[in-house]
Amino acid sequence: MGVDVNYRLTKIQLMESNQQHLFADPTYHCVQASGIKRFVNYLVDLIVFFGIVFIAAFVVGMLNPQTINSITEENTGTDIIENLVYTAIFTLYLFGTETIFKGKTVGKVITGTRAVNEDGSNITPKTALLRSLSRIVPFEVISALGSPSYPWHDKWTKTYVIDEKKSNRPEEQ
Repeated sequence: MGVDVNYRLTKIQLMESNQQHLFADPTYHCVQASGIKRFVNYLVDLIVFFGIVFIAAFVVGMLNPQTINSITEENTGTDIIENLVYTAIFTLYLFGTETIFKGKTVGKVITGTRAVNEDGSNITPKTALLRSLSRIVPFEVISALGSPSYPWHDKWTKTYVIDEKKSNRPEEQ
């Protein structure tokens, strides 16, 4: 069950006839996505991420097999570097998809959810970057537990993940 997030639209919208209309004070209704949908988003995005990593490793292995051999050999200290590289790539994946698709990742497309600002507007690239970087904080994933699910990366960036089918939100152009 989602949580209602009401906000007021105070922005001038341009209609197709190029006339300006100021919405006097209509209230739009957003419903926060359920914790289950958020978890599915996370799992799908992890699967897509590891698919990207696998394809990249395959291409690198085809171009230079020596690289794969050096990576798979046991070297002390490489685990930290490997984890940092994975974290950086996952952060870039989340940032890139949320920027390009206006608050959506592959997981959000599948579940019909979207990240939006507190006022219901689309997130900016800066907000997408901050959301992505916030996920690097240790134990941030645990902050998503609970009902409603409102993890730190949402709190710190003043965003919500909404269920698009249950929300009445104007489409931004």
